Amino acid sequence: MTTTDLPLIVITGASSGIGAATARAFSAAGYPLLLLARRLEPMLELGLPKAMCCAVDVLQADEFEKALRGAEATYGPADCLINNAGVMMNAPFLEGEPAQWDQMIDINIKGVLNGVRLVLQGMATRQCGTIVNIGSIAGVKTFGAHAVYCGTKFAVHAISETIREEVSSKNVRLITIAPGMVETDLVNHTSHDAARDGWWKYAEQIGGALKPESIADAILWSYRMPQSVCVREMIICPTRQEP
Repeated sequence: MTTTDLPLIVITGASSGIGAATARAFSAAGYPLLLLARRLEPMLELGLPKAMCCAVDVLQADEFEKALRGAEATYGPADCLINNAGVMMNAPFLEGEPAQWDQMIDINIKGVLNGVRLVLQGMATRQCGTIVNIGSIAGVKTFGAHAVYCGTKFAVHAISETIREEVSSKNVRLITIAPGMVETDLVNHTSHDAARDGWWKYAEQIGGALKPESIADAILWSYRMPQSVCVREMIICPTRQEP
């Protein structure tokens, strides 16, 4: 095993948006990285040192574990998992597509559970570790045309807090970062034109959505607090975002 001064950080959904910004932030701070996403090329194009990049679908637990163990063999145990992979496909409920509901439920919830399961036992045994789950303001309050997405993010918040309570005595932290409107491709996943265009129109009205780098900075700051300090939940929104 090759040793390093700083522990391994694992980031899912690292090919774009918040995931890519977080990879750049942690890399700049000197951490070795395992970057996971379904698209390999965008992660390689980040050109980050000490970064293993693997094309992995978070729903494929065997692939996820293989990539994780490979990175740990080089950099040591994962000290932080950032569960960022997710999709948002908004539409009024009566106009929603069940196939898209399934995709949101699978990736936003089951993908998070897969990641937590793979790292949590080791962290509990070592009595140290941090899991950062990317929730949403839509996991705190509801929004029209977001019914299923809100449901998945409420689940992320509930899962995170419940597991945090279970492992707090083992010195393991679970942190939920809940962004408001962020300038990423996430909203463009939907096939409902009115929902997508309405989102971007409101972002323009309030002077723009947050840059992914702002969320990355919050993740890095939360993680770098002493292990004895747990930022349980952080909601981060544009100042002018009303709901």
